[in-house]
This record gives sequence, C-alpha cells and structure tokens, in this order.
Amino acid sequence: MSGKGAPELTVKNCGDLRIAVVAAQWHEQVMDGLVDGALRALHELGIDEPTLLRVPGSFELPVVAKVLAGRGYDAVVALGVVIRGGTPHFDYVCQGVTQGLVQVSVDTGVPVGFGVLTCDTEEQALDRAGIAGSTEDKGHEAVTAAVATATTLRSLAEPWR
Repeated sequence: MSGKGAPELTVKNCGDLRIAVVAAQWHEQVMDGLVDGALRALHELGIDEPTLLRVPGSFELPVVAKVLAGRGYDAVVALGVVIRGGTPHFDYVCQGVTQGLVQVSVDTGVPVGFGVLTCDTEEQALDRAGIAGSTEDKGHEAVTAAVATATTLRSLAEPWR
C-alpha cells in the first residue's frame, strides 16, 4: 500500500488477536518512526499487548518472522529500511528480505505485514517513517494490512451459515 490509491481499511473485532512486530535496528530515526506508527496502530485496534522484537538489520527479519509465525501469532509485522548505496548490496538485501517474508507468510498461513522501506535516499525513508513532517506512515499501514488479513483468515475458519 503506497500513497495514492491506498485502500481505506476498516478492521473490527480484532482486540483478541496475537500480533508480533519484528523491527530492524539500522537507521534509528526511521526505525523509531516505523515502530511508533506500528504500536499506535495496534493500540487504535485494541491490541494493547503486542510482542515487539528487534533484530540487527532487515536481512534478519524473515527468520525471526518465521519463528514467530510458528508460535501461534495471528499476524507478524516486519519493519525495516534498506537505503540504496553504491553497490548491488541494496538489490540483494531487498530481494532476499521480500522473498523471505513472502515465503514465511505463504508457508505458514500467517499474514506478514510488509513494513520494509526500500528507498533510494534517507530523505525518502524519513518521508515514509511516520515522523513529524512525513507524508506517509508505513509502520501504521503495515499493521493495518496484517491485522485486516488476519481477520479475513479468521472469518474463513468460522462455520459457514
């Protein structure tokens, strides 16, 4: 979900969901904004006791997300930021993280909110971090998408009427 065209998601009856947030530590100001946005979204949804874990960088997000998905969480939200540098490292990290998180979600059936910023510049990351002056709040959006998907999956488990 990004900028123009993003859906207005309404999520209800989700206060009993178990949600975990796993967040990278690189780029502290951006990450603080993403985590704050995620926790604010969870609070607004009535989920007041999420699990929050920190990992060194974005590349470590998939393995921790997989363990959390296997421990009974209804959704996992992955937060990170990768900023383009002068080498192909950016491409490898972005591809690995994205594919890893998709694999976790598909293999486990647990939604993974994708709050990993892949930006050309630090300014772009700050603009999406949900801090003062940002135009977007990707931490908040990642939580909302993950929780909305978890409630959809829960509705599939309910008996048909």
